[in-house]
Amino acid sequence: MNRLYKKILVLLLFPFTIASAQLKPQHNLQFNQLAERWDEAMPLGNGMLGALVWQKDNKLRLSLDRADLWDERKALDLSKFNFKWVEEQVLKKDYGPVQKLGDAPYDRIPYPTKLPAAAIEFDLGTFGKCVSNVLDIGTALNTVKFENGVVFNCYIHALQPQGYFSFENLPAIPQLIIHNYNSGKSQEESDNSHASQGLEKLGYEKGTVTKTANSIRYRQPTYNGHYYEVLVHWKTFPGNKMIGAWTISNNQPAVLPALNTAAKEPTGWNTHIRWWKNFWARSSVSLSDTLIEKQYYRELYKLGSVARAGAPAITLQAVWTADNGSLPPWKGDFHNDLNTQLSYWPAYTGNHLAEAATFTDWLWKIKAKNQQYTKQYFGVEGLNVPGVVTLSGDPMGGWIQYSLSPTVSAWCAQYFYWQWKYSMDRQFLKNRAYPYIHDAATYLENITRYKDGVRKLPLSSSPEYNDNRIDAWFFEWSNFDLSLAKFLFTAATEVSKAAGKAEEAKHWQQILEQLPGYEVNETGFTIAPGQNLNESHRHMSQYMAIYPLALLDENRLEDKTIIENSLKRIEEKGTRAWCGYSFSLMASLYARAYKADSAAKQLQIFASNFCSPNSFHLNGDQKGGQYSGFTYRPFTLEGNFAFAQGVHELLLQSRMGYIQVFPAVPASWQNVSFHTLRTEGGFLVSATKENGTPTKVVIKAEKGGMVKIKLPFTDFHFSGPAKKYEVKDGIVAFDMKPNEEVVIRNANH
Repeated sequence: MNRLYKKILVLLLFPFTIASAQLKPQHNLQFNQLAERWDEAMPLGNGMLGALVWQKDNKLRLSLDRADLWDERKALDLSKFNFKWVEEQVLKKDYGPVQKLGDAPYDRIPYPTKLPAAAIEFDLGTFGKCVSNVLDIGTALNTVKFENGVVFNCYIHALQPQGYFSFENLPAIPQLIIHNYNSGKSQEESDNSHASQGLEKLGYEKGTVTKTANSIRYRQPTYNGHYYEVLVHWKTFPGNKMIGAWTISNNQPAVLPALNTAAKEPTGWNTHIRWWKNFWARSSVSLSDTLIEKQYYRELYKLGSVARAGAPAITLQAVWTADNGSLPPWKGDFHNDLNTQLSYWPAYTGNHLAEAATFTDWLWKIKAKNQQYTKQYFGVEGLNVPGVVTLSGDPMGGWIQYSLSPTVSAWCAQYFYWQWKYSMDRQFLKNRAYPYIHDAATYLENITRYKDGVRKLPLSSSPEYNDNRIDAWFFEWSNFDLSLAKFLFTAATEVSKAAGKAEEAKHWQQILEQLPGYEVNETGFTIAPGQNLNESHRHMSQYMAIYPLALLDENRLEDKTIIENSLKRIEEKGTRAWCGYSFSLMASLYARAYKADSAAKQLQIFASNFCSPNSFHLNGDQKGGQYSGFTYRPFTLEGNFAFAQGVHELLLQSRMGYIQVFPAVPASWQNVSFHTLRTEGGFLVSATKENGTPTKVVIKAEKGGMVKIKLPFTDFHFSGPAKKYEVKDGIVAFDMKPNEEVVIRNANH
């Protein structure tokens, strides 16, 4: 074997260890067996390609996926109804026709849907028992060792559209397993995963498989002339060694670089680990609670695996579509009434703006189609986004209160606002944030009605409250819709000012002032006027003004009363109807109210009860209903990523124009630190708590500007280029220039 391939095999078998102050071996996924379910498999991904490594029927199986494999045939026919017609049916109290046109096609017709690609299998018959199965999250390398000395390695390159695998001590030959996309016997499995119809319902033509001595090519026709290809090739070496690669193409032939000495770097290992090293260097945390810390790092690993420039936004399962013979849960779509949004929460504070940009990039890409939808369905100019949407931006239907909600673009606009506020990128403000928020605000102004000094929506709702019944609609603002409207017009005012459009900013401020006040009573935020939270419910939508919109602040007396009463009401109704994401979302709500122990408890429950052994969020309570009546196991990602943001909210918050350090750290967490978490204003903040005492805060300004920060100590030593500071109401304010750094130390430590 030549020297180049010896080097490659050594790299695969003895991976480079990423140096990080906080990433630890115990954060890795490590077992002494292979998973026997796809939703417990080792997950690998690079935003576009994904793989799940597990065991099925005594075969080592790699379930292969590509993010943009979709069947986008239309089931919903918007030529038959619109928002005005829906309002008329609700007024007539005749909702059956609406359900038939808006909801039934989603359940009855298998498309549009995300598609799984194929699987690679290796016969385990001669491997012996698995003795070690480790996913090194620092390098995204999965290594499996067997008792007879066989070692299997695999990874997906961080930047290139290809995955790699290798064997040592046995040159196993791969077999390609194709999915049943043709008519015939269903291969769907009953695995309690809320899977949809069997894949055979799609009725594609039979795919073709072409084999050579060391390659397999599979071409699968899908719909309307579309197709995808899977290509696998491998090369064996003396000494019972083998290296292989695979890729998936969409509507073009699959191509892989040759596995021979003509290729300068056949595996691209060095560029792969460099990407992951840079990813982990962006930020880090160290927590006293080892369970929460371990789950946190696994969530960030998943974020790095599913978000990449040029790839689609994060769907319900991203690059890990179910491998059980069925369409994925909820068709693996973009659910914009919570799921897509929560998936991006940790990218901002976590200092992963490149990963965050995959959401705004996708929203920008589908903007023109969304504007057409806005004109067709709502009958006005401007921009709204479907609540349930395909890869290319078409509405899919479903419960139309939410799948065709009138305020989806207001929530999507927050991510353009955040991308600007956390980066302070003037070009992004000019070219993306301002125009997107402007168009969304224009639409919401046009769709609302102004009468007697008050602006209102024709119909309002609160995600999934009263499900798909007629009483899910309200003729007055729900607090969900109202909070989003208040946020949107506030953001439109701010971005217009920042873009130098003073008159436009004045206009949006006037529209904002036409909105009514929140509907609150002794229970805090209601669902809508006349509708209290009367039962446990998985969505916390009526509390949007507390988080994530942060329009209320616990430090203001009038807001504190609303927040405290709202939290009390949630606790009274209990968690029996919560899903896993409810707990991780609730952590941020508690953190915003400075209820540190309650916030940490939600994170502990989520990690202990609502996740698979591989850390996937499975929605239901996996311990038999200890905390929730939902005990099923559909895999979706939003709960995982909301968990990571819940950790951030304990450590650092951007709120009402100022930064707060250690706002909600439990007193029992004696030793806590974080490094270069990001805040609004483009500031990178690090802080340390030692033996129960906060000791130091470091602030670096990327773009410069005024810093307003609430410190975890009152007496301090201030050092850095910024010489002057003011303290008012416990908030320290000072100016910083670009790239300056300030160190503030506890004077009593």
